[in-house]
Amino acid sequence: MRTLSDSAVGERPAAAASLPVTVCKLTKRYGAFTALKDVDLAIRSGEFLTLLGPSGSGKTTLLMVLAGFVRPDAGSVAFGEREVVLLPPHKRDIGMVFQNYALFPHMSVAGNLAYPLKLRGHGKQDIADRVAQALALVQLEGYGERSVDQLSGGQRQRVALARAVIFEPRILLMDEPLSALDKNLRERMQLEIRRLHDRLGLTTVYVTHDQREALTMSDRIAVMNHGQILQVDRPRDLYDRPSTRFIAEFIGETHCIPIEIQNGEASLFGRALRLATPLATTASAQALVLRPERLQLLSADKPTHDLNTIDGTVRQHVFQGDSVVTFVSLPDGHDIAVRHPYGNDSEHLQPGTAVRVGIAPRDTIVVPAENATATASGRA
Repeated sequence: MRTLSDSAVGERPAAAASLPVTVCKLTKRYGAFTALKDVDLAIRSGEFLTLLGPSGSGKTTLLMVLAGFVRPDAGSVAFGEREVVLLPPHKRDIGMVFQNYALFPHMSVAGNLAYPLKLRGHGKQDIADRVAQALALVQLEGYGERSVDQLSGGQRQRVALARAVIFEPRILLMDEPLSALDKNLRERMQLEIRRLHDRLGLTTVYVTHDQREALTMSDRIAVMNHGQILQVDRPRDLYDRPSTRFIAEFIGETHCIPIEIQNGEASLFGRALRLATPLATTASAQALVLRPERLQLLSADKPTHDLNTIDGTVRQHVFQGDSVVTFVSLPDGHDIAVRHPYGNDSEHLQPGTAVRVGIAPRDTIVVPAENATATASGRA
């Protein structure tokens, strides 16, 4: 296996350094509550996969099953070809980063990093070399003798990351590791974690409830709700082609309005909708997904041959720094939002002005209207 010093130069290690993870029919109950229900998931070797969902969706329970801290009631977990569901955590060859970092306050930074190596019987010089390499990897050279309470939140997070990878695990598990950081530091750490993943080539499973964080960092995202995986997809595909209304509303800023389906054709307020792809279902109850940044605010008399359009009236403008959000009231009482750059002429439209909202067929997303929680198939 490549060492940390090999990986620190920026090359991506060979795929053999990581392992795929296969979860099959995983179920976990706590009394009458089902935390996981028949979960199937295939994670590729070297992939950065994020488990995304609201509180209580089952994402942390699934991560704890992978780590070995929770034993499922049914199902299997394989790391590569090896079934691990009965193995204790210390025999799974995983690195783990917890939400609260779980650093030892009575140890120095170097002591924290050395601890997992001492448990594995590494020699004194090897430990010293690896600690130095790990500190360089997370850009904390010279911090080895500091105590943990002398570090900032971002520095503690880097130490927790270094400790998780110092013994060269083949799988890295991370449980909402950035939730305690402020917005700017959190965004910087997202990029640092992704760069670290790319350097080391580890199979990484990351838990978060932050949609933007998941979209920024992941190769693929598994969206969870009520103990089930609803869709597994690449960030852009998940955003552009959600399979359920829950996913459409959970990923990004979204408004969903009901549409009519007749003879397999979609229409809104009697006007046919042009779609880039055929409807996924012929169910009569479906909804149009409208994302503010994909909409155009047009004057009522502007030609719109290449767009789907919705008529409405301006309700208000909201200034948000680099952009302005215009809320438009539709004939059925729904309000939708249109986001446009600050300084756009549209913000001069007075409340009550009749407008036409345009949306390109490629951005016209239709999903089943109900917020179903049944598992939806994702791309492999």
